[in-house]
Amino acid sequence: MFVAQELRKQNIAEYLLYMWQVEDIIRAYDCSLTRLRREYINRFDYADEQKEEMIDWYGNLITMMNQEGRREQGHLQINQIVLQDLAELNSQLLNSTKFPFYNAAYYKVLPFIVELRQKAGGQSVSENEIETCLNALYGTMLLRLQQKEITPNTAHAIKEITTFIGLLSDYYLKDKTEGIDFGEE
Repeated sequence: MFVAQELRKQNIAEYLLYMWQVEDIIRAYDCSLTRLRREYINRFDYADEQKEEMIDWYGNLITMMNQEGRREQGHLQINQIVLQDLAELNSQLLNSTKFPFYNAAYYKVLPFIVELRQKAGGQSVSENEIETCLNALYGTMLLRLQQKEITPNTAHAIKEITTFIGLLSDYYLKDKTEGIDFGEE
């Protein structure tokens, strides 16, 4: 919860990846707040008040997962909205002539996006390009946690995707704090 609050202010992509991890943690504990509290939250060295805040936060997420039918898979609506905001910002940046560096980064990762979709066997066709990138980053994170090998080609693709998503996150923050002028010069 505390990590999520900070990430949301600093890097929206990292926030979203963190929230996807939280969804998976909740699933790992069978969407049981009792188990989550006993086996997960109690391991943290937080004051009692902070632990209660965490319990409330996880409890609310569990309720949402149950109500939205996300106990087994998928992402919460609150996370899908953030993802949609990123996709819309991506589209605005690409449709403007004011962001050539961003456009160049996008076209640099586009072949990787196409390849990822092909490898998924068409399952990810309904995903927007930003979701495909974030899924690649999340999948790589899981591979690293499992200490599984990441091929040099995959590592290169992930490096490029990371740079692109980092740019998008920076523009997201700028848009939320200062606003971005997308108009023509």
